[in-house]
Amino acid sequence: MTPIVLLDNLAEFVKEKTADIILQVRVQPGEEGKERAAEVHRMRLPKKEDSTQRIPYILLQIITGKDGKNEHNQPESTCQIRIVVATYAEDQGVGSYDVLNVIMRLRTELERNRILAEQFTLQDPLEYLIYPDDYTPYYFGEMMTNWSIPEIKQEVEEIWQ
Repeated sequence: MTPIVLLDNLAEFVKEKTADIILQVRVQPGEEGKERAAEVHRMRLPKKEDSTQRIPYILLQIITGKDGKNEHNQPESTCQIRIVVATYAEDQGVGSYDVLNVIMRLRTELERNRILAEQFTLQDPLEYLIYPDDYTPYYFGEMMTNWSIPEIKQEVEEIWQ
């Protein structure tokens, strides 16, 4: 459950920290231009076609988790979360700049805070990438975050024979 709690807390954090970044929305013929903050989704978008229909969005996905011991033989648990940013713009410079703007905001806020819900700690490295591929008028980038999470405590005593 701990990675799920991390994902939920990160979703709230991302939503709060990007709420003031207003991005373009693709309009249907006859509609006026629309703008809004990016929607924040966990793990997957509601439908496959939403990968372009719901833009702008930020998608948070748990990629890996690991329980083990560190170099000092102390128990540790980690979780890697991928943050995908998708924007829309007819102007290629604006679209890729919007992705960069959202990623830099998240980078700044994550580095500044580093701890979520008093139990999850951002670990290095924090990596980000703006996709160089041409999907005009859609633009994508991602950030890979690594988190230390509380380890699961054993509740019963081990019996050694």
